[in-house]
Amino acid sequence: MGGIKAKKLKSWVVVGSTSNKFNLCVVGATMLFLLSACALQLRALSEKMITPRLLMFWSSHHIDIPPQRVYENNGYLMVSANGGLNQMRAGICDMVAIARYLNVTLVVPELDNTSIWHDRSEFQDIFDVNYFITSLRNEVRILRRLPDEQKRRMNNSIIYSMESNRWSNMGYYYYKILPRIKEHKVLHFTKTDYRLANNGIPEELQKLRCRANYEALRFTPPIEEIGKKIVKILRQNGPYLALHLRYEMDKLAFTGFNEGCNDTEVDQLTKLRGQKAINSIKKRKDGRCPLTPEETALALRALDIDPSIQIYVAAGDIYGGERRMAALRAAFPNLIKKEALLTTSDLKPFLKHSNMMAALDYIVSLESDIFVPTYGGNMARVVEGHRRYLGSKTTISLDRWLLVYLIDHYRNGALISWEEFSDEVKIGHADRMGSPTRRTEVPTRPMQEDYFYSNPQECLPPITINSRDVKNVMSMD
Repeated sequence: MGGIKAKKLKSWVVVGSTSNKFNLCVVGATMLFLLSACALQLRALSEKMITPRLLMFWSSHHIDIPPQRVYENNGYLMVSANGGLNQMRAGICDMVAIARYLNVTLVVPELDNTSIWHDRSEFQDIFDVNYFITSLRNEVRILRRLPDEQKRRMNNSIIYSMESNRWSNMGYYYYKILPRIKEHKVLHFTKTDYRLANNGIPEELQKLRCRANYEALRFTPPIEEIGKKIVKILRQNGPYLALHLRYEMDKLAFTGFNEGCNDTEVDQLTKLRGQKAINSIKKRKDGRCPLTPEETALALRALDIDPSIQIYVAAGDIYGGERRMAALRAAFPNLIKKEALLTTSDLKPFLKHSNMMAALDYIVSLESDIFVPTYGGNMARVVEGHRRYLGSKTTISLDRWLLVYLIDHYRNGALISWEEFSDEVKIGHADRMGSPTRRTEVPTRPMQEDYFYSNPQECLPPITINSRDVKNVMSMD
């Protein structure tokens, strides 16, 4: 069409009069001005459209397509994400940053189908794969599958697979991994958990990790629709607190936690854990076990959380069932789970897919007025970071070491009163409410420092305060 219009315009200029030529110039100038104005408006609109807060619940047809980045491809990176939903989510974002840095093509990640959760869901069942590919096309080339040419080359040979080192910086990937990709053309990472350092990564790549996590990895429309439905039902009854009560069989088994369990339950957890010997009492006193429902009830009461507030329990089946939930329900009667809010038909597509159920809990937790995790696992940390990215929404990071110490003294009865217990809990959590703070760094022990995805400070506004405001958090009207 552009070529035809140019040809017609040329013929008009040749055969037209001087007056026509002048009129044509005026028309052309006017059209150029209007087109320029439209372009500026569209550019401004697109900049507004890609704001993180507006991306969260867009449907698939609202894709602001960035220009494709052109680069010399150094090879193909295939990855098998491992762990639960949020561990895989963070690992996938790391792989995006690594692929960008190495100028390689990323193949849509394979999700973990072998873990104890027994979820056979694939990437496209959880995340909007088209949006993931398209929204990042100006940073890294992502393909659904290997090109046919590469597949044919692989048919007669074994794909080079390996685990990359944990907590590595980009120097490791450039000097150790890139030569292997160039040699083998296709490289497969068998795991993605914690493969990139929290700190010491170029700022533009840190921001890409954020963009991948908070913008490109969007849940599929069916998951978002049901997640939003739960939020809407809760909002109709006022504010709500999302409680990530990580008191489930798998977590108790692998942390070696037996607090409050009967003999039958202890035997069951020991069998699930296998031969690994764990000192449960010591781990609890060190704050390395999830809080029990009973301990959680005491902590929330001590923080003066309104007993009438809706508490959405973002978790699977609580180990011990209603017997273990009784104290928490007595203190906070408005305990709610998604199963009580949704119809059978709403839940049916998700019931046998733990990652989809976790995705629903993620959405509801992200939107909550207060988010309280009882254990510092992957969901707790990733949701905390996402809430910071959306504007430092209130997240109470419970200090398990302090709480266990105070609870044991309170239960003793002779050492501390309820008032003293409550005061100590409030003081201990005054700076653990999710407000802006700097990420702690422990260069030689990355597992002990703040996780990048719990506090992505490179992607947040500059910090202007050092303490957190506790006002208006404890009781909500």
